[in-house]
Amino acid sequence: MARNKHPEETVAKILDVSMRLFTEQGYEHTTIQDIVDALGMSKGAIYHHFKSKEAILERLNTDDWHASQALCDEIAKRDDMNAMEKLRSLFANSLGDAAHLALVKATVPFFDDPATFTANMRFWSTELPKNFEPLIEEGQLDGSIPTEYPREVAQLLALLCNYWLMPCFFPATRTQLRYRLQCLATMLDALHAPVFDQHLIDLATDGMMAFAGDGSGSAAEQQDGGGTSPVSDAH
Repeated sequence: MARNKHPEETVAKILDVSMRLFTEQGYEHTTIQDIVDALGMSKGAIYHHFKSKEAILERLNTDDWHASQALCDEIAKRDDMNAMEKLRSLFANSLGDAAHLALVKATVPFFDDPATFTANMRFWSTELPKNFEPLIEEGQLDGSIPTEYPREVAQLLALLCNYWLMPCFFPATRTQLRYRLQCLATMLDALHAPVFDQHLIDLATDGMMAFAGDGSGSAAEQQDGGGTSPVSDAH
């Protein structure tokens, strides 16, 4: 068999096609054979790089997390925005990113595994707030986020946005979800951290409703891993 001189190109093709199929057909309805047919490669060529469909999804999530971290760093360095504008921009980018939301939706069935669910809860409560806290502290200094609770606000954003707002965990109609978002906005306003303005409430309603109606209404439903997160790997 001829040696593949450009394995990184093959990996990129596998990831691109898999992402397209996961988005169009849904992760659960996409098979390795579907990916093989779309690529025109042999199964062996795919298995040489990824041992399973789950491994492809894991790599997609890892790449998505790295991209979101790069965006977070880029936004944090901007000098044409105050801290509140930066924080809202992070949320808006995450909630408006169709590919990111499709990835999160693809991972929803994995949350039925208690170990996966626990790993994500640990990530949301300990790691994800680290993306928000520096911006909140910056907002204390520039006056745009005059809260006395920077750490607690960061934790609320990470935990509530990735658990309480998710219809796959807490089923909701569009109207109920919007009301829930308005409740969160009211709580944050009371803490002098008014992150969720009307624009973000609208974006979040649309983004979060993508996870409704998946038939996954158990108490533990979504994936782990590198920190899959609808609104914030700010993302």
